Amino acid sequence: MKDFYEEHPDVAAMSSADVVAFREEAGIEIKCDLGKDYKPLTKFEYTGLSAAHLHSTRNFEKPSPIQAQCWPIILSGRDVVGIAETGSGKSLAFLLPALQHIEAQAPIQQTEAMVLVVAPTRELAAQTAKVADECTVSANLRSLCVYGGVPKPPQQKALWKGVHVLVATPGRLVDLMNEGSCSLARVSYLVLDEADRMLDLGFAPEIKRIVAAIETPDRQTLMFSATWPSEVQRIAASFLSSPIRCTIGGTNLAASHNVTQKVEVIKDWEKEKRLQELLSIVHKSRKNRVLIFGLYKKEAARLESSLQRKGFSVNSIHGDKTQYDRTAALAAFKDGTNPLLVATDVAARGLDIPNVEYVINYTFPLTVEDYVHRIGRTGRGGNKGTAYTFFTENEKQLAGGLVNILKDAKQEVPEGLMSFGPLFTKKKTSNMYGAHFDPDADMTKKATKITF
Repeated sequence: MKDFYEEHPDVAAMSSADVVAFREEAGIEIKCDLGKDYKPLTKFEYTGLSAAHLHSTRNFEKPSPIQAQCWPIILSGRDVVGIAETGSGKSLAFLLPALQHIEAQAPIQQTEAMVLVVAPTRELAAQTAKVADECTVSANLRSLCVYGGVPKPPQQKALWKGVHVLVATPGRLVDLMNEGSCSLARVSYLVLDEADRMLDLGFAPEIKRIVAAIETPDRQTLMFSATWPSEVQRIAASFLSSPIRCTIGGTNLAASHNVTQKVEVIKDWEKEKRLQELLSIVHKSRKNRVLIFGLYKKEAARLESSLQRKGFSVNSIHGDKTQYDRTAALAAFKDGTNPLLVATDVAARGLDIPNVEYVINYTFPLTVEDYVHRIGRTGRGGNKGTAYTFFTENEKQLAGGLVNILKDAKQEVPEGLMSFGPLFTKKKTSNMYGAHFDPDADMTKKATKITF
């Protein structure tokens, strides 16, 4: 295995004191069992990448903490677990080293992919693919994004030529593999982005099938995640080789301190009236971006229709909408055409939506982790934001976890939240498999029929 600093001795000049100061300021924690320390690369040119490879960084002054610390590790060929909040620059953290990796490989053939990035949702895959396109075009490489909800033929045609960087959602990728449109045998650089979310959505069987289809013995595997629960650690251990863990800001679940959290304990039937009152205050101009979260697809559709009848320019994103409509709704929200958006948790993770001033949780999510990710859609890029949350008796089993989040962020805890009796934190479960979900179970085995 190569050593990045042996090949680039000029970038190893940072003193130990400077390294400690950089990591303390950025909240970086490195866990490496081999005793090797990797100094962060605080300038883009320290990577040793060409100007064409660095074209996508032209608008940035310096690498973000996750990029600076992960690049020397990845460029040394090591497996990496990167833990950082969304919007921290994780896409470039794994895509830029991939370009150098591609150059060291033999040319791709028909249906082959060399670098594979797997993401849990269509929106996140499309967002990562946009960054991948910018990286690969300047380097004269091909990239492709495949996900469900759109016709297969264009994806099949593009895959037939072979692609250097393939960004995919698990379900559509497995479909394309099964029909022979895509071969993963040559994949030598694998990235699982928002890995904890993929586990939440029940994608563990698909992930295991995808990894099993990769035949490259010296595959480099990178896992990026916003949180690091034990379920993710177990599935990571099954296909990572002596990984180095790089954590930005700690592994404990915590809300951004840039977000003011306002929790209102109300009756379920009061929520719609309270939503109208809030919008008359926080969305008075009808021009600022406000993101409203519902729990279910039908609830999101109902809220969209209700707000449209009241004259709001509003769209929604949820699983019952076509991918074309979801993409159009997100674009209209970003450019301000429709600055009010109703969404389910498909928009709670990974999406980099700038200048969202307010988040309103119309219905509390199924877990406190999802609450933290929802409110993290505001207060991004150093800006301040505000999150309003309606909390009802239906969610009382989550009161303990919510109280912990509020106290940790030094936010006001409403008296009504403390009235739900003994407070405890509900165990995080899989949306598909429930509390008994075993991420290490072999889901490909057929059931055995027993006759009594």
